[in-house]
Amino acid sequence: MSTDLARPTLEQIRRAPKVLLHDHLDGGLRPGTVVDLAAEDGYDRLPTTDPEELGRWFRENADAGSLPRYLSTFAHTVGVMQTRSSLVRVARECAEDLAADGVVYAEVRFAPELHLEAGLSLDEVVEAVQEGYRQGCADAPIEVVSLLTAMRHAARSLEIAELAVRHRDKGVVGFDIAGAEAGYPPSRHLAAFQHMQRENGHFTIHAGEAFGLPSIWEALQECHADRLGHGVRIVDDVSVDTKGHATLGRLAQYVRDTRIPLEMCPSSNVQTGAAPSIAEHPIGLLRRLQFRVTVNTDNRLMSGVSLSSELAALVEAFDYGWGDLRWLTINAMKSAFIPFDERLALIEDVIKPGYAALSG
Repeated sequence: MSTDLARPTLEQIRRAPKVLLHDHLDGGLRPGTVVDLAAEDGYDRLPTTDPEELGRWFRENADAGSLPRYLSTFAHTVGVMQTRSSLVRVARECAEDLAADGVVYAEVRFAPELHLEAGLSLDEVVEAVQEGYRQGCADAPIEVVSLLTAMRHAARSLEIAELAVRHRDKGVVGFDIAGAEAGYPPSRHLAAFQHMQRENGHFTIHAGEAFGLPSIWEALQECHADRLGHGVRIVDDVSVDTKGHATLGRLAQYVRDTRIPLEMCPSSNVQTGAAPSIAEHPIGLLRRLQFRVTVNTDNRLMSGVSLSSELAALVEAFDYGWGDLRWLTINAMKSAFIPFDERLALIEDVIKPGYAALSG
């Protein structure tokens, strides 16, 4: 709870230096860009070509209350991201939009295997996205890097892990698996995670979103993930009595003790049914218990959010003040996949002075 005199406003939060660890490139397109690219590439399956109506369609259809239905909306964004020029544009606009929202460091993830329909190779997909980020970051105080995602229902995870290692010094900082959790446990992709470990690489795993504690346990204890994508269901291993005293189970204790970063995405979790509302989101309890909580957007188009609006929603729900927002931001920067000295420089030279100026 805030001890600050004044609650941060959305406009103030937009000016604060922010860090984003969990954002999907194909979930953050501008509706107008989807319409433009569909016209350019001959994609004729959009439900509407009116940008405002299309943005509303994405949000409404993502509000299905289940992860599989939420994921079905991506057919249209991926459908218009099949050429080099479209990937460059989407990545450039992603960097521009994040910079405009006050984000100073972002790890944006995408699945190269989903962008091959027009003949691009995996390497060409990665190079196009990196070129877009270079353009978008050129005149803005932001660094955007990539996480390469493998789809958990497919069989290309080792190939994508190898791709991530191949591009590790060219803007790719890690590896991820994503997609529907039920029936596709992370241990199916053990070879990919072991490859990342052998190469001293970083990886995060989508776990504990639609599926519960077994998904988190596998991600950590069998696959040795550095971070948990969502991880919201770790709360199932925390019991709270009538007086508010919390007791942690063995897995929750391990996650807190070892400072495993939780990439939490409040609005998205409500849309997929992982949390009933922002006010009832486990992030409130987990932050109070000092888990390594971070706040993220997941899919800005589908959820109709920015990182600033997500933080503002938490301010409203939990009475957070500048100290809470600073804590969450530093958590995220500590958990980034870039070298320690670079993380420290951003914390000391950008984040701390930025929050001091706003809260003072």
